[in-house]
Amino acid sequence: MAIYPQLIIDALKNVRYPGTGQDIVSAGMVADDIRIEGMKVSFSLITEKVNDPFIKSVVKMAEQAILMYADKNIEIQGNISVKSKQPPRPELPELLPGVKNIIAVASGKGGVGKSTVCTNLAVALAQKGYKVGLLDADIFGPSVPKMLGVEDEGPALEKKDGRDLIVPIENYGIKMLSIGFFVKKEDAVVWRGAMAGNALKQLIGDADWGELDYFLIDFPPGTSDIHLTLVQTLPITGAVIVSTPQEVALADARKGISMFTGDKVNVPILGLVENMAWFTPAELPENKYYIFGKEGCKRLAEEQGYVLLGQIPIVQSIREGGDDGQPVALQQNSITGMAFSTLADNLIAAVDKRNREQPRTQIVEVSRK
Repeated sequence: MAIYPQLIIDALKNVRYPGTGQDIVSAGMVADDIRIEGMKVSFSLITEKVNDPFIKSVVKMAEQAILMYADKNIEIQGNISVKSKQPPRPELPELLPGVKNIIAVASGKGGVGKSTVCTNLAVALAQKGYKVGLLDADIFGPSVPKMLGVEDEGPALEKKDGRDLIVPIENYGIKMLSIGFFVKKEDAVVWRGAMAGNALKQLIGDADWGELDYFLIDFPPGTSDIHLTLVQTLPITGAVIVSTPQEVALADARKGISMFTGDKVNVPILGLVENMAWFTPAELPENKYYIFGKEGCKRLAEEQGYVLLGQIPIVQSIREGGDDGQPVALQQNSITGMAFSTLADNLIAAVDKRNREQPRTQIVEVSRK
């Protein structure tokens, strides 16, 4: 039996694109490049987006349709290529060309107030006139949208240079994206590492971040493959480690430090932040109660030779501000507002010193044996 292009096209009319239900021929997904050499058939499928979530299953369905409706002896497996109408995502290091400094805000363990520190630090930097971006990379506990009062927002898409780009949500002078915008807030995110990593790559590389002085990334707690994805995707200027003064938290902070400073990752530590350093009641502003121990994080910084960038007290208004979407750093004359302003100043100085004294961070290369 002779194989001819129309036979292939007719077979492909039986394949429906999962996103729309339309057959792939009518949808214009079959390129005009069908090649037939004996029993070997090859052609291209055209997608709208570079990272089309359905394309792998469409390729499989196309292979099966050709074997079923055209000829079961056709050599088709591995011969369908995929092209995109959109230009591809820029390659590194041009992924974020307008971003000057990429700052990882991390902690060894959960519950130390890392997201609160990251959000208020971003607000404090923006109040000093800097262009600030914030990526909530805490896949399984995205809390930044709530803290910035934009929990019910949804990012729009815009066409730019032929690509569909996500437009970050802006509030308090900060451009922000979070995985929390793309899942229902009452649902648990149950994703494998690869899915989470791909989602983060999209929020970084397929978003219009524009010009930024500081791009803060709220890392998930601990040390996981999400951390590895981020250091493989971006040349991180430096990391800020958040801990409480408590011994248990300090043990995990040490692990966080060693992850960034290890031979393979090699991201400089800009300094440590001691969160929940002491409790100060609003009615007794001069009093300090050391609930979680005294100056443990300060001692860890001295012991490891790092700068203590700031000590943030526990004040009821921090929790209230986070819940109400009004970060306490907006209250510049309050105890905590001044603490975050000082933290921002110290971070600026640490980044400046790092950029003067050390070469640009390289992204982590993955080597497979």
